[in-house]
Amino acid sequence: MPTTKYTDKQERKAEHIEESYREKGVSKDEAEARAWATVNKQDGGGKKPGGSGRKTSADTKTAAHKTKTSAKSSAEKSPSAKSGSSAGKRTSKEKSSTTKKKEN
Repeated sequence: MPTTKYTDKQERKAEHIEESYREKGVSKDEAEARAWATVNKQDGGGKKPGGSGRKTSADTKTAAHKTKTSAKSSAEKSPSAKSGSSAGKRTSKEKSSTTKKKEN
């Protein structure tokens, strides 16, 4: 018996999807290709190793983001990053005074 890289559930799902396409008049080869493409998209591919050490992609992305953002200490941050989002912005008074100078 050949080993497969898909679980029994994934194989049953692909068979069901393939049958649905065949009922709609799609050729056997095309129906099979679409069925496996659908299973791969829904389940993320073939068999995955289980266990408590396995992370989902969302967990991995979140963990990576936390590491990057907390890596810089306040001493390493630039002055504009320390002072917040208002750094480098002119107030409305400064803007209007600049405009008046240009007019004269």
